[in-house]
Amino acid sequence: MGEEQEQLGWAFETLAIHAGQEPDAASGAVVPPISLSTTFAQSEVGVHKGYEYSRSGNPTRTAMESQIASLEAARHGLAFASGLAAEDNVMRLLKQGQRVLLGNDAYGGTFRLISKVWSPLGFPWTAIDLSDLDQVVANWPEDTGLVWLESPTNPLLTCFDIEAIAEIAHARGALVVVDNTFATPYLQQPITLGADITLHSATKYLGGHSDVVGGFLAVDTDELAERLRFTQNAAGAVPSPFDCYLVLRGVKTLGIRMDRHCQNARAIVDLLAAHPTIERVLYPQLPDHPGHAAAAKQMRDYGGMVSFTVKGGEAAARRIAAGTELFTLAESLGAVESLIEHPGAMTHAAAAGSPLEVPNNLVRLSVGIEHSSDLVADLAQALERG
Repeated sequence: MGEEQEQLGWAFETLAIHAGQEPDAASGAVVPPISLSTTFAQSEVGVHKGYEYSRSGNPTRTAMESQIASLEAARHGLAFASGLAAEDNVMRLLKQGQRVLLGNDAYGGTFRLISKVWSPLGFPWTAIDLSDLDQVVANWPEDTGLVWLESPTNPLLTCFDIEAIAEIAHARGALVVVDNTFATPYLQQPITLGADITLHSATKYLGGHSDVVGGFLAVDTDELAERLRFTQNAAGAVPSPFDCYLVLRGVKTLGIRMDRHCQNARAIVDLLAAHPTIERVLYPQLPDHPGHAAAAKQMRDYGGMVSFTVKGGEAAARRIAAGTELFTLAESLGAVESLIEHPGAMTHAAAAGSPLEVPNNLVRLSVGIEHSSDLVADLAQALERG
């Protein structure tokens, strides 16, 4: 679908609405139909119209895969039942004994999958600071098969130079996967920066409404797409047609939602930066933030996620997280409503005691698209009470 984007010359917002979503040939329906059929008629033995069994392929899923691949400037897209199902599919590319080089800040579920599920099966991993490229080169494990990074990271929002890391990895025969969940393809397209695979939890900004769980992979080479599609079908962790429809619908407004997320996040950062109870604000736009230069180089804007540490320690962080009214205390992120959480006790509890452990005085915000003044007022009263 990257070729389609280049040939048509459509802007992101136009592709989000039209890529892979032509009116239905049978009825003229503007919205792609939800194809619930599990099986498809064949005119002769082994001769069909592109679909035979819905685990292998489904028209609604094809529309979603084409839509998001186009937005990622990639030729191939693959949808999964969850972000972790997509991650598990990536791990199946490795041969036993190949190492995962993992950024030292990552989603707790990613850490759990790699360290607790795949590592005992003979797939070692190493956590490394991917922002220090000299150290990456100096300490490169010879058995590395895959570099796994998020940018921005979850939950510290560090940004890495994807292009530079890809050059280092490819020179040493390793693949690069970038979890683009926080940035979304609207703000960043890792494939264009040299990544081999772009990964999403479609549950987050792509769906955007806290009503669907899904995962997605975008790749630009036929060889990788063939390998990933084989295991997608063989392992079978695919989304339902209705889930694909929900993501299709959500992605259509991704551009305008991300503009509002970023606008609101800046208002929250202004509040936090001036508040006496705050120890540190973590947001890629801030000049002193780790990876600010990388973010400025490769992102259109800085995103809707904001993290901060508080001077009062863990107890204060927990009180603030529980003290908001508009910000809902809940896991997940990237939807229209604002969420707040304490990562150490919630999304990143699995990383406790590991190199990826997060500070216990950290609070993470998923800034929604409500009116910014209401969000600022709500967080301000929670900070005062905290």
